[in-house]
Parts: sequence; C-alpha cells; structure tokens
Amino acid sequence: MFVLGITGGIGSGKTAVSDRFQDLGITIVDADLCSRVVVEKGRPALNQIAEHFGNEILSADGELDRATLRTKIFSNPDDKKWLESLLHPLIGEEVFAQLAAAQSDYVILASPLLVESQQNLICDKTLVVDVPVEVQIERTCARDNNDAAQVQNIINSQANRETRLAAASDVIENSQGFDHLDMEVTRLHKHYTELALEKNRNEI
Repeated sequence: MFVLGITGGIGSGKTAVSDRFQDLGITIVDADLCSRVVVEKGRPALNQIAEHFGNEILSADGELDRATLRTKIFSNPDDKKWLESLLHPLIGEEVFAQLAAAQSDYVILASPLLVESQQNLICDKTLVVDVPVEVQIERTCARDNNDAAQVQNIINSQANRETRLAAASDVIENSQGFDHLDMEVTRLHKHYTELALEKNRNEI
C-alpha cells in the first residue's frame, strides 16, 4: 500500500487538506485520533497518566481532560518526555493497524508530528502544508481561543518550518484561499494515484 504522509504546523490547515483527499475517496489515518483512542476511558494508558499527574487531569466522568494535561506538559519538559515515551509506541501500534486495514487506492497518514516522531520514514511521500508562522498564530488563536503566547509555545514544541520543508516531497502553500487548495489537492491526488498504481505493479 502506498502511504502518503501529511503534516504541517498547528493552524496550517492540515485538516482542510486531509478532508479534501477524503472527499476524493482516500482513507485518512489521523494520528491525533489514534492518540485519542489509546487514552480512552478504560484503557491502561489513561490509568498510568492519572497515576503520574494526579486525578485533576480527569474530567468528572473519568475521561482525559486534554486541556489540563496540555497545560501541565508544556510547562514541564520532563513530564512531556514521560508522556511521549508512554504514548508514542501505543499510537504507533494503532496507526499501523489502521494503515493495514485501508482499502483506498492509497492511504494518508495525517500527523502534526510526522517529522518529529519519524513517522515520515514509513511513508512513500511526505506532503507538507505550509503557512507563515504569523498565520499559524492568527488562525489558532481565532479557532481555539488561545492567547498568542500559548500558541507560540506549541509552535516551538513542533519541528520548525525549515525542518518540515526539508522532509517534504511536496508542499501546499495554504494561505491563498480555498480555490487554490482545491486545485492543489486535485492535482496531487492524480499524482499520488499514479504513484500508487506504479508501486502496486512493482510489488506484484
């Protein structure tokens, strides 16, 4: 199966791009959703997180309070490292299971940490959705009602633009409106479909 990785910094429009590929019939494996699955209520990982951080990271109904946890880990690098060491292997298992189950012409792995986590190494191509940092901050503040300093902290915790772009096979510059986005996705979908067919022929 041909795997396309899609990534980009917070506020870059990764989801808008992935949604358009999904509308064209392509299966999306979303690493963020996989990360939610592994910490669902009743899963061992959630119990371990509560033991480490305390029950204040749980909501009243026993689910993970992601906002509280996010505040804790971004103020303490050691806690962030501990959480990543727990969750990354579990998320990887969930990602591989979903990739293996895909039935579309090719499959997309959408991950904000595709490069940082080296998930791009399991992808045939990497598509980076890119916007200037000031656009990331503006969009994220408007979307999530966060202050600019918190958004900047999140940006600082991700790979910088130069690192992401250096890992890119293709780039969508996503500050030119939806018409441009539609055109780019349509063009790239045709390209990736051809590459996937070629890969499948070579594997037969």
